[in-house]
Amino acid sequence: MDQELRLGTRGSQLALWQANTVASRIAAAGGPPCRIVVIRTTGDRLHDAPLSEVGGKRLFVKEIEDALLRDEIDLAVHSSKDMPAMLPDGLAIGAVLPREDPADAVVLPARADRAEATATIEDLVAQLGRSPSIGTGSVRRIAQLTRLFPGAAFQPIRGNLDTRLRKLDEGAHHALVLAAAGLRRLGFAERISFALPVEVCVPAPGQGIVAVEVRAADTPMQRLLGTINDEGSASALTAERALVQALGGGCQTPVGALASPADDETLSLTAVVVALDGSRAVRGQARGPRAEAADLGTRLGAQLIADGADEILADARRAQGAVEGIQP
Repeated sequence: MDQELRLGTRGSQLALWQANTVASRIAAAGGPPCRIVVIRTTGDRLHDAPLSEVGGKRLFVKEIEDALLRDEIDLAVHSSKDMPAMLPDGLAIGAVLPREDPADAVVLPARADRAEATATIEDLVAQLGRSPSIGTGSVRRIAQLTRLFPGAAFQPIRGNLDTRLRKLDEGAHHALVLAAAGLRRLGFAERISFALPVEVCVPAPGQGIVAVEVRAADTPMQRLLGTINDEGSASALTAERALVQALGGGCQTPVGALASPADDETLSLTAVVVALDGSRAVRGQARGPRAEAADLGTRLGAQLIADGADEILADARRAQGAVEGIQP
């Protein structure tokens, strides 16, 4: 495989960082050079609308996956949390990069006294007060953080990272909640005021993991990507995606999941399903061999359903359907 590879990606700051990182790793492994092909997705065109109102995750991958299926690109790079639980027929995840910090991070305005805010979760709550304006459009984050800030006003905030931070510093919000991985990868680690512990906010499945998608029948590409695949991150992603599938898949649902290595051979999987208003939550944890990651996710998903998660998800889907029904 000596020809130039066409690598499809979105055009955001973070997406281009991800694409260029994958291209560099392929080159370092002795693979051919990559040409970055920027593809504008529906999610990019609807940049002013909250994700929960315009269809959720596949908005950021559909056009890229379509280009891959039409053989217009050779591989696609995504933030794995943007990928649907079930991939289109004919596509597969060929590799993932080592996971960055998977936590959700609170970012305070640049003028804020970060030293006080980072001490404990109680200090953070005290600093933000009873009814802060918090910038996030994620139903998963809102559902969990409503339990911590019952009087908060959650506001959707989209756009490139520097734009979001500028709006925060100009006073548009008291705080933002963003993925720590994106902040770290783009050089804004110092803006992390508080990393939310899993006990408070379980991250999105796949958060912090860059995934490379390929055509399932492209065996040479699969072999090439095997040289850059991080097996530990791949196992974690497999467990988290299997859990989402067991819960019925779906986009913009209030599901958090995080698989972490318990030891060299074992994964520990934590998951939560939360009502949109924060009134109910079903949480579970399970361990299993890393080699059986998919079974681990399926098993914990079944446990959550048995504990009542299906009722919470059904309510969330009905609410989502009602919102989508009034869209022009």
